[in-house]
Amino acid sequence: MKFAAIADIHGNYAALEAVLADIAALGIGEVVNLGDHLSGPLEPQRTADLLIARGFPSIRGDQDRILVELGPAGTSRRLDHKRLQQRHLDWLADLPPTLIYRDDVFLCHGTPEDDAAFWLDRVTADGKIEASPIREIEAEANGVGVSLILCGHTHIPRAVRLGDGRLVVNPGSVGSPGYRDTHPHPHVIEAGTPDARYAILELSDGNWRVTFRHVPYDHEAMAALARQNDQPELASALATGWIT
Repeated sequence: MKFAAIADIHGNYAALEAVLADIAALGIGEVVNLGDHLSGPLEPQRTADLLIARGFPSIRGDQDRILVELGPAGTSRRLDHKRLQQRHLDWLADLPPTLIYRDDVFLCHGTPEDDAAFWLDRVTADGKIEASPIREIEAEANGVGVSLILCGHTHIPRAVRLGDGRLVVNPGSVGSPGYRDTHPHPHVIEAGTPDARYAILELSDGNWRVTFRHVPYDHEAMAALARQNDQPELASALATGWIT
């Protein structure tokens, strides 16, 4: 079995298009999508239309849930919500929070129980990002009886092998290489490059192998759009991979 995992597109249509082209060029026919598809000041409607048309196995992320909770399309002052049609919100609302893919792959956004929680990484009280202790990672995986677990949310590519051999993988973010947040503590995520990110998973001789891919695309156009929509920190992240 071989497939690609994408996550955290955040309405970045150009990055998504580049990633899907890279996946196709590698001859990979299957893709799973780990949530946070549309939120952000970029191109949520075009992104939604492409994802709906492609019909990938997909789950709902925390920002997808929040968009749905804002109510009928266009009733919120948020730019992404205003630009979406009700059919886009209905699509988000119909997505499950978790999913079993091909009987042996578990999809979640944050952790299996919480779509807004960090898992493979954690934020310290002073805002530093560090790898989570293995005992905490394994505790969150209790009861997930598959050999491969996929998550997103943090935008940080990482793979962790559990003591029992299971593999947990975060493919990184397709469309948002940096952001500032206050939950669970104030912190900044910076990928260090503006590339779009995803992962390839392959089952070979009973073992899962992961390859992380960084894909160049026209990130300057997306940075300009973020600036146009009064999001200078996101514009910086899209342009450079850093927040200035």
